Amino acid sequence: MNFEQTALNQIATSLAKHFDSLYFVEIKTGYYTEFLPTQMFVDLQIPKQGDDFFELAKRNINKSVHPADVEFALRSNDKETVLENLYRDNTYSIIYRLVTNGKVVHIRHIYIMCEDREHIMFCLENIEDDFREKEEHNRNLQSANLMARRDELTGIKNKNAFLEHSQTMDQKIRSEEAGYCFGIVMCDVNDLKVMNDTRGHSFGDEAIQRASRMICGIYKHSPVFRVGGDEFVVILTGEDFQNREDLLEKLRAETLANKKSRSGPVVASGMSVYKPDEDKAVADVLKRADELMYENKKMLKSGQLIEEYRDMDKIEELIPDERKRILDALFGALFTVSGGGYVYLNDMRYDFSRWSLSLIDDFGLSSEYMYHADRVWKDYIHPDDLMVYNDAINSALCGEAEIKQIYYRARKRDGSYALLTTRAFVLSDSNGAPEYFGGIMLQQ
Repeated sequence: MNFEQTALNQIATSLAKHFDSLYFVEIKTGYYTEFLPTQMFVDLQIPKQGDDFFELAKRNINKSVHPADVEFALRSNDKETVLENLYRDNTYSIIYRLVTNGKVVHIRHIYIMCEDREHIMFCLENIEDDFREKEEHNRNLQSANLMARRDELTGIKNKNAFLEHSQTMDQKIRSEEAGYCFGIVMCDVNDLKVMNDTRGHSFGDEAIQRASRMICGIYKHSPVFRVGGDEFVVILTGEDFQNREDLLEKLRAETLANKKSRSGPVVASGMSVYKPDEDKAVADVLKRADELMYENKKMLKSGQLIEEYRDMDKIEELIPDERKRILDALFGALFTVSGGGYVYLNDMRYDFSRWSLSLIDDFGLSSEYMYHADRVWKDYIHPDDLMVYNDAINSALCGEAEIKQIYYRARKRDGSYALLTTRAFVLSDSNGAPEYFGGIMLQQ
């Protein structure tokens, strides 16, 4: 064996440690010789030697390359394309997918120009493991980036995400983009520190979660951020920006109802709109919204708005704390024996009720505690089933101890209707007057 052949064999042996297949190709004639046999192409039955390497490559691409990558592989392995890259850079590599032995495998083709400029080495490398490792790394990186911008307690975007979002908005403001408009709603959960100090942090955490659900439920088309312990920011765009006054009124009405019932979260709020002639940054709009939020917070604490809301809603008497504790105790007992159904219980003297959290979540109700719940729930019932429902309510008001089982459809959060079956009952006081009305609803 001459020196050149020995050297060539040594080179092939070294390359074999890194590649799964290796061919030596004469550029002028296309004649090729396989130096490293591979198991990857056993099912293709490729000859170890041949007269036209690039024609062979074209046939095998149509046989073995993933259909989505065939056009790219044919174009990239075209002889003129390969030689153009090799004469310029001496090496040329491409990556695509093979379908071999019933599996999809990522591979790398590497062409190397030999020193004599008359031959090329064609190397094939299975990079599936590397590809999977990189894919896993990217997934982990994306997950880490997502977690870094996600509030752990509520699941919504956090302060980091808000700062990034603000930077993008500031760029639009600086560029004086025509027609650019947005609003900001600043929200603050009242008395969170008092809740944490007197009832424990778990109670405070629940209040934050419920406040988050309430805000997100109202501002369905805008990003919501938790930017502090009890602070939320809503960036109003699109449909929510157009309806901003109505949505703010809805948020404040729900807050007043929660404060009045001493049940759900009490959220102070303030809203401001971007003024192109005045505002230089998002911070300017946020500052106005924050100031208005604190004004609203003072009014909530003063009780001024509660009196206005009481007149509007025509409720003459709020449920006393003792009655609410009794309602909670009875509800807890009913929930224990419910077997997983939706539970509701109404104090008929004060028309104040409590509902299962699962029902609140599934049907999109505003709170687990409500005044005038029958009026609220009727809006969710299919129009064709209202008569059945009303007959059951009338039976309860007439003092029947047990209401017959009824079936009706109710609208869920996503707009679809669920078929419910309800078994209801009435508890009367010592004088026989109806005092509590409740029951269990099961979804069919």
